[in-house]
Amino acid sequence: MPKFKSTQEILRIIGNKDQIRNFGVIAHVDHGKTTMSDSLLAASGIIAPSVAGQALALDSMKLEQNRQMTIRGANVTLLYENEGKDYVINMIDTPGHIDFTGRVTRALRAIDGVVVVSDSVEGIMTQTETVTRQALEERVRPVLYINKIDRLVKELRLDGPAMQKWLSNIIADFNRLVDLYAEPEYKEKWKVSIQGNSVAFGSAKDRWGFNFKMAQKLGVGFKDVYEAYTSDDPEKIKALADRSHLHDAVLGMVVEHHPPPHVAQKYRIPKIWPGDLNSEIGQALLNCDEKGPAMMMVTTINVDPQAGRVATGRLYSGTIKDGDEVYLIDAKRPGKVQSVNIYMGNTREVVSVLPAGNIPALLGLDYAVSGESISTVKNATPFESIKYVSEPVVTIAVEPKHPKDLPKLVEGLRRITVEDPNLIVKINEESGETLMAGMGVLHLEIATSLLQEMGLDIVTTQPLINYRETIRAKAGPIMSKSPNKHNKIFMRVEPLPEDIVDMIRTGKIKEDMDKKEMAKILREKGWGTDESRSVVAIDSSGNMMVDETKGVQFIQESMDSIRSGFDDVIKNGPIAKEQVRGIKFVLHHFVPHEDPAHRGLAQLMPATRRAMLGSMLIADPVLLEPILGIEIKCPQEQIGVVASVLSSKRGKLLNVEQKGIIAIIQGEVPASETFDLSEIMRGGTAGKAMWTTFFKTWAPVPNSIFRTLVADTRKRKGLNPEPPSPDEFIEREEKRQAPHFTLKLVPLFCYGASNEGKRAMHV
Repeated sequence: MPKFKSTQEILRIIGNKDQIRNFGVIAHVDHGKTTMSDSLLAASGIIAPSVAGQALALDSMKLEQNRQMTIRGANVTLLYENEGKDYVINMIDTPGHIDFTGRVTRALRAIDGVVVVSDSVEGIMTQTETVTRQALEERVRPVLYINKIDRLVKELRLDGPAMQKWLSNIIADFNRLVDLYAEPEYKEKWKVSIQGNSVAFGSAKDRWGFNFKMAQKLGVGFKDVYEAYTSDDPEKIKALADRSHLHDAVLGMVVEHHPPPHVAQKYRIPKIWPGDLNSEIGQALLNCDEKGPAMMMVTTINVDPQAGRVATGRLYSGTIKDGDEVYLIDAKRPGKVQSVNIYMGNTREVVSVLPAGNIPALLGLDYAVSGESISTVKNATPFESIKYVSEPVVTIAVEPKHPKDLPKLVEGLRRITVEDPNLIVKINEESGETLMAGMGVLHLEIATSLLQEMGLDIVTTQPLINYRETIRAKAGPIMSKSPNKHNKIFMRVEPLPEDIVDMIRTGKIKEDMDKKEMAKILREKGWGTDESRSVVAIDSSGNMMVDETKGVQFIQESMDSIRSGFDDVIKNGPIAKEQVRGIKFVLHHFVPHEDPAHRGLAQLMPATRRAMLGSMLIADPVLLEPILGIEIKCPQEQIGVVASVLSSKRGKLLNVEQKGIIAIIQGEVPASETFDLSEIMRGGTAGKAMWTTFFKTWAPVPNSIFRTLVADTRKRKGLNPEPPSPDEFIEREEKRQAPHFTLKLVPLFCYGASNEGKRAMHV
């Protein structure tokens, strides 16, 4: 039963954790998340029921409305009555497009359950799989809503029984994902089923929906759906919507299956908080105790032109109120909460105080960023950092049209990167360019549109691909000397196996983890006992440095300087000054000078750099390019055209699946070949193909284009087109020549020796 939202009523319930649910809406792009959310908002009195389904109220940005897609994701608090009991439901609508998947990852940290929306014809698509996998890895419980049921009647001409059979296949596909990605104890518990009331069906556009309980209670079924859509009377669809409300179908599942915060935190906290669970904070977090110390994780930052940064996130323990003194644990700064709010789509409402288990929006924390842990306890253990499934692969250079706007551009870039940490901005010191890297072309397009909306006149370059540098062989040890020639560093390199690179990228192995735990993981991967204990540096892009020296003097105090050489090489590889990936650097031996003045940073950092670059250059270096997975929906007769377009782009076709009259093609294509893909694909298929791309893997650049690509990349960066030769970095040990002596024969008389013996004794 819908209730009209009033903040007072929400605050009355919000203290009772049994009546709180935190959930998100996740799905593939265009499967109908935001349209479904409209019905939920209408049910709570936030928008007029007559416009639900068209308003797309949670797409509050002008860009989102123009492009008909969710970019940011929105938080909203709903009031819902179920079986005579009121519930406060905090909902986050998330984007579906792969370029904004980072926002989904951040939202998942704040919620305990998700409604996965799937299109009834397309079923479980790649991005549905990606976001469901992320949810299960964060221990967030899913329920399934299958949308656009009308397409089964209108396009596939299925009757009631055929619809049920078709839909049971989608449910089985979804349960396969749960089986694949959920942790063992949740595999069976979290599978969805019609009888278990964890699957709902409906049409968000037409505002009707039902789950198993509603179907039994109201007597609705697929037969009624078939009749409503095959009838010439449009009132029949309206009657279906009046009889079985979509919001009851979805929110009914949320209330029944998604856990309240104090139940969810018992199993989620051990996964997302690495501190001592028996400590005071640990117990408060596990029990979602509003009387304990406050602990909150920021998942979203919005910059309000008037109020400054608004930090929204999940409050896991304690109570937060206006005026509270808090600590930003990662930033190591104190802060003061000016105002506690809750989000209602694009508006904020002041509530002044919120207890644990809710999603507050805090004003006044000017140094907060996404992923920050906030606490009233100064040295509390921060939450696990958020792991992203994709990494930035496309870059553009941005500059203001008028030089006087440069400070304004810097401020604009600072603002959009605060809101979206997946955008990476860096200034190339050699060329003076401001470079902005993102998940894909669309991600960067949206970022430049946001800068233009701030009133900035900007000029951008064509998108450039981010490459990675790695090696295919082992090399070394080689020796390099410091600039003063008093220190020698011996280094060897070898490729890191892909599974270890993945563990570093996902944070399963990280530098600040317990050394014994790391050694145990590495031994299981086949490393030797000594080697697994000797890791001294790990870089999050998938590189390691191991100290293999034995009994060398001054190694501990020199390690920071050696480490800074490692950090520099990781950012600028030898072939094309691109980031390095998947290499194990082994410090083989170190000969330091005895005087500390002769082995400082200025000596050891260049020596380390040279040793690393030199050893990489003799280890069969290679450039890696990002390969995108591509999923194309098109009519069956267009399959041949799509396949030829893919092969002309160095891509390949991996799988073709037919769903009714539509073919779904899975393939892969290098990111560098996708810039004009839309024109060629539209031209070839007369606009009948729809596709999405997503980052899949890194693969070596083919030999046929390697030299040209390296020369072009180096020229663009203002470097000599030819990569350096190993001899520029490697120094040979001088061979010692035997010393020259002048031999003088002097008779040596030995007492008691014979005359022959005396003559023979000469030196």
